[in-house]
Amino acid sequence: MDQLFIILGLIFCLLGLIGSFVPIIPGPITSWLGLLTISFTSYVELNYSFLILSFIIAVFVFILDLIIPLIGLKKFGGTNKGMIGATIGLLLGLFIIGPFGILIGPFIGALSSEILGGLKFRKAIKASIGSLIGFIAGVAMKFSISLIYFIFFLIEVKNIFLT
Repeated sequence: MDQLFIILGLIFCLLGLIGSFVPIIPGPITSWLGLLTISFTSYVELNYSFLILSFIIAVFVFILDLIIPLIGLKKFGGTNKGMIGATIGLLLGLFIIGPFGILIGPFIGALSSEILGGLKFRKAIKASIGSLIGFIAGVAMKFSISLIYFIFFLIEVKNIFLT
């Protein structure tokens, strides 16, 4: 049974890392599920305080990730249409262009939406850059937390096999 928990935990942690870039998967929360899963093994004793604190951090980062791109977009003169366009652009970019679409998709989506929404080209470019900066900041934050959780996971798994 312990092997099943280790495999499930690994899957959750890897999905969490992927989820740092893909908006459909909540990266840090999914990585946290990997920590929670490994705590069910008979070898690992992650204390409840650690699990609760790491969960609170994961939820906080999840919420911040929803807010930061909006702040970037608004700070650079964008509208809600630009944010919706950036999200649609991210999804389309990911599926049409692949990994490179994660960066270019939100920019093109925000730019298109802002222009269609009536912003002048120059202002739409500026807003799109703000959206891109906010998106990159959110991804960096999610990836950092997911990576830290994955490292915790690997340390615990290493300790299992060394004992």
